[in-house]
Amino acid sequence: MKEIKDFIEKAHKYLNTAQQALNTGDYDSSASRCYYAMFFMAEAALLTKNINASSHKGVISLFSSHFVKTGIFDRNMGKSLNDACDKRIAGDYGIGLTISEKQSQDLLVTASDFVEKLQNYLQKQI
Repeated sequence: MKEIKDFIEKAHKYLNTAQQALNTGDYDSSASRCYYAMFFMAEAALLTKNINASSHKGVISLFSSHFVKTGIFDRNMGKSLNDACDKRIAGDYGIGLTISEKQSQDLLVTASDFVEKLQNYLQKQI
């Protein structure tokens, strides 16, 4: 399915942008791009079940319901998506620098792992 492949490609682009932002010390933007990479992959996973959501919280909730609670992915996957969303909101809307270098580095590792796991799953589905 082309939409799923497009989401995977976009997620990888966002991970690259997150790394670049991290390298320049823009930790808030790095966190935001990490979250969006994860978000796109969650959206792609939902498409395999013909599910669409109209909001970020909807995607997170539906991903949890259909992929975490069913045991397809472990609980840490759902928790990491929620945590990334919180960091994205803090980074995008907080005043001053709200995300530390360490938080940004850790989130990039988490997001990369999330994207890889979902990509492996999706490649089996399409």
